[in-house]
Amino acid sequence: MSSLRHTNRPPRDPRLDAYLDAARDCILDVGWRRTTLTEVARRAGVSRMTMYRAWPDMGSLLGDLMTREWVGIAAATQVAAKDTTTPAGIAAAALSTVRALRDNELFVRIVELDPDLMLPYLLSRRGRSQEALIEILAAEIADGQAAGAIRPGDPVLMARSLTLAGHGFVFSAMTMTDAGIGLAELDDEYARLITGSLAPAPAP
Repeated sequence: MSSLRHTNRPPRDPRLDAYLDAARDCILDVGWRRTTLTEVARRAGVSRMTMYRAWPDMGSLLGDLMTREWVGIAAATQVAAKDTTTPAGIAAAALSTVRALRDNELFVRIVELDPDLMLPYLLSRRGRSQEALIEILAAEIADGQAAGAIRPGDPVLMARSLTLAGHGFVFSAMTMTDAGIGLAELDDEYARLITGSLAPAPAP
């Protein structure tokens, strides 16, 4: 199974996790707009200057917090899926990630109170967490291709395409539900979409 080693990122300073935990608590309590570095420092029990040495502003702190949160979810779903070198295994992990993101309390709180924070990552640029998730998915696809379980193609292109599809199922799935089609049916279709997209062509 692929792991986060594929992201080639240095390990995080564990001392910063307590500050990120404090920021997470602030956002859950009062929302992003009302959260300040001063308040995060107070909750973390450190000086304001300690916070400013780690992050120059709340935007950079939020970037680190989202990266930790979303990549952590992907890592957990990888473990749960057990095999992420087959189309069905990657589909299971991707669907678990989508469901976990939709239910994540930090994600839900940001979307409820400050949805505009997500717009740059949907309309104009990729964030670090998106890049990390794409790297993980591309590595899984490459491993599956090496084993002959996944069709040929550029793993990064394939991973980006599946990530684009995943955006819709994370942010907009509820707009496509009604009395006739529920979220479970949409999720099943997402898994079939991924499995079909990655499956090798049948032998002639």
